Amino acid sequence: MPHALPAHRAIHHLTRLRERAPLVHIITNDVVTGFTANVLLALGAAPAMITAVEEVAEFARIAQAVSLNVGTLTAPQADAMRLAALTARDHAVPWVLDPVAAGALGYRTTLCEELLALRPAAIRGNAAEIMALAGTASQGRGVDSLNGSEEALDAAQRLASRTGAIVAVTGATDYICDGDRVIAIHSGDPLMTRVTGTGCALSTVVAAFLATGGAPLDAVASACAVMAVAGKNAARQANGPGSFVPLFLDGLFAMDAATLEDGL
Repeated sequence: MPHALPAHRAIHHLTRLRERAPLVHIITNDVVTGFTANVLLALGAAPAMITAVEEVAEFARIAQAVSLNVGTLTAPQADAMRLAALTARDHAVPWVLDPVAAGALGYRTTLCEELLALRPAAIRGNAAEIMALAGTASQGRGVDSLNGSEEALDAAQRLASRTGAIVAVTGATDYICDGDRVIAIHSGDPLMTRVTGTGCALSTVVAAFLATGGAPLDAVASACAVMAVAGKNAARQANGPGSFVPLFLDGLFAMDAATLEDGL
């Protein structure tokens, strides 16, 4: 049975993130690089987009977290992701997999399955992506899921149990699970889906929150909560996607205990 996230836990993790300003090593898709960096900077984390295969192992060792997104996948990028994930695993650096369009295309699906063997701390995806990784029939249209997040809850629980990762399946309601417990986040707004990169950026925020230490399930749920509350509040003031983005970034920058209490 899903539970709500107590606001004080999200506040705790956000406070720790701002105190520690974790360095997050990001290999993500070309479409969202700048937006992703700005999201992390607004929250108080430090993003670094290191992608050269000659550098990723060296950098993954010194980062506090790693985030891997297969959105605009190339063969050199796949090699860099394998090396970054392997290095993160071997040096106890938490890393996050964002399996964009897994199940829709064979090459990226195979890569995601390889990466799962390298023990991600968390997996963040939409319903179709999570269902595909769990071996459940799903309906996706490229990066878009035709399944609702609630349809993927059982698959998310199985995937979490199999991999040891915290699995976050995001949608109208976000479900975050560890194979036993489930937290549901009901905030957010449909306008977030009209802006490229909110989901991809969320995966890097998950990585940043994992770097703060503490209970991983609460850390991942707190990342989802902060993004959802900022999105809901920005959508209330926005006239459309163009005005949403600056309001969203400002909301992340100004996020405080009272805002989280009200939003959750």
